Amino acid sequence: MKSWNLYKNHRLFTGTVFLGFVGLSTLIAVQPAARMQADNAPLPTAEALTPEQQAGLRVFIGEGCVACHTQQVRNIDMDQRWGTRPSLPADYAWHQRLDVWRATPSTLGSERTGPDLTEVAVRQPSDLWHLLHLYQPRSVVKESIMPAFPWLFQDSVAGTPAGLALHVPAGFREPGSHVIVPTRRAQQLVAYLLSLKQAPLPSGTPPTAFLALSPPKEAAPASRTPAGNAAPALDGAALYTTNCQPCHQANGEGLKGAFPPLKGSPVVNDKDATLMVNIVLQGYNPRPEYGVMPPFATKLSDAEIAAIISHERSTWGNAAAPITTDFVQKIRALVKPEPAL
Repeated sequence: MKSWNLYKNHRLFTGTVFLGFVGLSTLIAVQPAARMQADNAPLPTAEALTPEQQAGLRVFIGEGCVACHTQQVRNIDMDQRWGTRPSLPADYAWHQRLDVWRATPSTLGSERTGPDLTEVAVRQPSDLWHLLHLYQPRSVVKESIMPAFPWLFQDSVAGTPAGLALHVPAGFREPGSHVIVPTRRAQQLVAYLLSLKQAPLPSGTPPTAFLALSPPKEAAPASRTPAGNAAPALDGAALYTTNCQPCHQANGEGLKGAFPPLKGSPVVNDKDATLMVNIVLQGYNPRPEYGVMPPFATKLSDAEIAAIISHERSTWGNAAAPITTDFVQKIRALVKPEPAL
């Protein structure tokens, strides 16, 4: 008789362990990865890496640059120097596996022993500067603590194109060396560094502001529209196009990894629109998978907010009831003013 005792039936024991391993791997690794891939996509304005830049990414990872440099602009005041806007999940959606044997590289980093590289191509667009910095960092930044990478260079050889010759100051080159030539790997690494710049948001409007840099302002005056007006006279569709469409798109589907969809959103379709009004008034920043939404309390009147939200609640298949100006006015009265800095 076949034993169902795990301690006696080795095949049963091995099979149970294997199924447990597959189940846990699917739950902990495969399913979250698949969900992240489905929920994020590169910004339409993002440019794909060229083969040369892809090769440079491999050098970047292989040389351990990620140990000292981050590529993430946080939504705080001190990070404004590293980018024009806070980083979005969509900024990293282009990442793919390096090859069959190597997984997707993580370039976000965990510390800034050196400066953040999110927009290093904007701050320092010179390829010769980057080559000198790699060969001997102190030759261009006196206080630098970055290690040198001389193995990415070689002495000048016959036939070297003049444009690749790197004239290192006498005090920073090896004795007997005159002209240094970057290897192919050094050129690829610099090509990757010169690709690092934030993709512009597909809006034609200024990027989302850093929260800590947004000064408190007085609330906009309440609308004089009579209370109980269920159908605001303002054109909600036009107001949406001006204020909301750049991020949430004309089809209301948003952008994966950047801005959430309004089409089919449970918040938009909720019978009670209190949360939606609060989001418009105070902004939104609780979910890391989306970019920061700035507050509109000082930009839009109660009537304008009511018109926009009513439009959103009745468009793209949404079927929620419109809201009134009076409803927005009551919620605005409950919003606590921002403390003075």
